[in-house]
Amino acid sequence: MFKKIATGLLAAAATTALALSLPTAAQASSFDHHRDSSDSWGPVHAKFGLAKAEGWIGVDWNRRGTHNEVSVAGRLYDRDNRTYRRGGKCAFVTFQAREFRSGWDTVYTDKYCGYPGFERFRFEVEDVSAVRVKVCQAGPQHNAWPTNCGRWDYIYSARH
Repeated sequence: MFKKIATGLLAAAATTALALSLPTAAQASSFDHHRDSSDSWGPVHAKFGLAKAEGWIGVDWNRRGTHNEVSVAGRLYDRDNRTYRRGGKCAFVTFQAREFRSGWDTVYTDKYCGYPGFERFRFEVEDVSAVRVKVCQAGPQHNAWPTNCGRWDYIYSARH
């Protein structure tokens, strides 16, 4: 009997100590917006699915929540098996970021020609409130204009 009482008291003391060491709900919610985070994104496809991209995004905030650094990494896949003579195109990806109190700016683009493979990419931007990605196709020429674009896919927003 004495053993059960002693075990119960120890369990209650341990639970109380743990509860006191954790922040209150009010304190925790004030840190949620500024907490470092990471997540996967994609896949994002070009129109007709002949190119795709997918990857990972990480966000690091400073202690006051006034500055962030966003890291994006991923793979760009060329899924068009046609030859260039028969209309085959390369995979093309573009990323835009919205700076705090500003508009959208293109921060990264890449093109990969090499069915059925992929190319890895990585870039960083600072002080942004949102990031979005769009996958297209483009001809193999150096100045080829992107075509067959999919829709913009939002992969990060500071509001959420």
